Amino acid sequence: MADLTTNVQYVKGVGEARAKSLRKLGITDLRALISFFPRAYEDRREFRRIADLVPGEYACVRAMVAGEPTLSHIRKGLDLVKLRVVDESAALELTYFNQSYLKNNLHTGEEYVFYGKAEGNLLRRQMTNPVFEREGEGRVTGRIVPVYPLTAGVSQNVLSRSIRQGLDACADELPDVLPEEVRAAHRLCHIRYAYENIHFPADDEALRVARRRLVFEELYLLTLGLRLLRARRSDSDGQKCEPVPLDPFYAALPFALTGAQARAVEDCARDMASGRAMNRLVQGDVGSGKTMVAAAAVWFAARSGLQSALMAPTEILAEQHFKTLAPLLEGLGVRCALLTASTPAKARRETLARLAEGELDLLIGTHALLSPDVAYQRLGLVVTDEQHRFGVAQRALLGGKGDNPHLLVMSATPIPRTLALMIYGDLDVSLIDELPPGRQRIDTFAVNSGYHERIYAFLRKQAAEGRQAYVVCPMVAENGELPDERKAVTAYAEKLQREVFPELTVAPIHGKMKPKEKETVMRDFSAGRIDILVSTTVVEVGVDVPNAAVMLIENAECFGLSQLHQLRGRVGRGTHKSYCILVSDNTGEDNRRRLQVMTKTNNGFEIAEEDLKLRGPGDFFGSRQHGLPSLRVADLSCDMELLQESRAAAEALIAADPALAGHPALRRRIDELFELNAGAMN
Repeated sequence: MADLTTNVQYVKGVGEARAKSLRKLGITDLRALISFFPRAYEDRREFRRIADLVPGEYACVRAMVAGEPTLSHIRKGLDLVKLRVVDESAALELTYFNQSYLKNNLHTGEEYVFYGKAEGNLLRRQMTNPVFEREGEGRVTGRIVPVYPLTAGVSQNVLSRSIRQGLDACADELPDVLPEEVRAAHRLCHIRYAYENIHFPADDEALRVARRRLVFEELYLLTLGLRLLRARRSDSDGQKCEPVPLDPFYAALPFALTGAQARAVEDCARDMASGRAMNRLVQGDVGSGKTMVAAAAVWFAARSGLQSALMAPTEILAEQHFKTLAPLLEGLGVRCALLTASTPAKARRETLARLAEGELDLLIGTHALLSPDVAYQRLGLVVTDEQHRFGVAQRALLGGKGDNPHLLVMSATPIPRTLALMIYGDLDVSLIDELPPGRQRIDTFAVNSGYHERIYAFLRKQAAEGRQAYVVCPMVAENGELPDERKAVTAYAEKLQREVFPELTVAPIHGKMKPKEKETVMRDFSAGRIDILVSTTVVEVGVDVPNAAVMLIENAECFGLSQLHQLRGRVGRGTHKSYCILVSDNTGEDNRRRLQVMTKTNNGFEIAEEDLKLRGPGDFFGSRQHGLPSLRVADLSCDMELLQESRAAAEALIAADPALAGHPALRRRIDELFELNAGAMN
């Protein structure tokens, strides 16, 4: 039996090459492998006669190969295998792309089971790339089949086989961390049964029972971990600020704060004067004025002789904060400086000397603020921008440069309150749920791809008026494989430059670029040297480009509502009328409803609530690096009842055993999930 920490490479049947591919999915050890849960399931239990296939629907057919498969080389990089299969009712034409080996794998006169999407018409029925196996094998047909998120080089079959081998390797070694009395009281299955049937469900009921157990455990561990964090935080002393009146700060502002901003400022001042370390999340829509709340906290800290550090995810954002905050704060006697990787050596030495001597009150920068040579005389406040771009270890590093400094986190991702309490359960939350007066509405349109010519004409007209545009294209999976984002974005940018906008400057930007390359492209776009920026969602959180007036999002059905809203927030930052165009050919009712929400409201919190109802919390938890364990199976839009049940059970256990001393296995699992032992969350 294998240990759950065993490197995935040493799991029987995986090996070095496959382990390398699995690492791209974050699968490094046996636990990660068996905890890589399906994102959906396909019901492959329905068998139909070929004559009864309905175009557009998926089904299994039992059929015999009627003639020798043919292999054609269409062009370099494209081979086709074609064959005809029959049953007693009709014939079906099959086409396989770039799988030339199948010519010798499917034999005339032999019977197979095929599963795929029916195409064509009543006279000529077709399937493209159906999965197949011999009758009776039951590996990929005749049962409920899991569908996993993929990456290049990892197919559904490879993943499924690896997980099967992983489960076999630790068959009876899976520790059940739930206390037996909790499992019994809430009618939950054993962990072994849950893992087996979440990956290889025997039937619908087995899948339901397995999922219920795993959702309960996930929410139970999350609640326990958050309670332990809060208990630790409430015990930790912070640097106490003098409770000075905020009027001088308000008087220096060129505008009045909204009620929501003022409430957030007062929350921060109260926390910082309490004698306990502040851990606060200021959460507000794009343009709601979170930066002013941070400015007030920095000023408040400086009045008590404390220094502040503001860390942004990119150099451009750090510079943007410096340009916004320095003029205001310097006028109030707060001494500011900027430190990034681009700061010249001499200027850097001078800045660090001033910081160590206490001659600087606020240092704004990127990860450069974490460098070992950055020393503060009296660091009292750490502000991080866009929480999910920083891992907990980085927050801990910055916090470690002071004596338990106050922490203020700014996030522009509107999240429904229920979810905010789950995700940011270790932080107190201030919501800025109103926009400053005068903030303009972005007109949003949802259209199909038939509108492309008109859209391009509109972009041309905007460019002629001196405006710029973003074009966002998602990574659309083909045949279950995700394409290379670099190629997809670059190819689309080249097509637009060559065929559509030869007179304009079009440039691509994507996540595979080096940070410096991305910075350069964003600088050029900011400076107006690029007219149209073609991007993946890398622009979702980013720099202010007041001149960008159009956000065009291709295949909008591939994004969650909250993500669409974040992308839309990239425009409308200047004085120009701004537009968001959502292109989608998906005619499904759900998609129509989602896109309608976008055209009707610009309120991020309303959109987040709607997203939660329609899609579940995948978007919010996706790739966040907030240090809390992400939800792998729970869906807070559907599992609210189970959430209440698991929370009640967790609260009861904490009340009886506050440090979980009597439940060492449970405590160890929570420590692993939360990195509690590293003290990273303070």
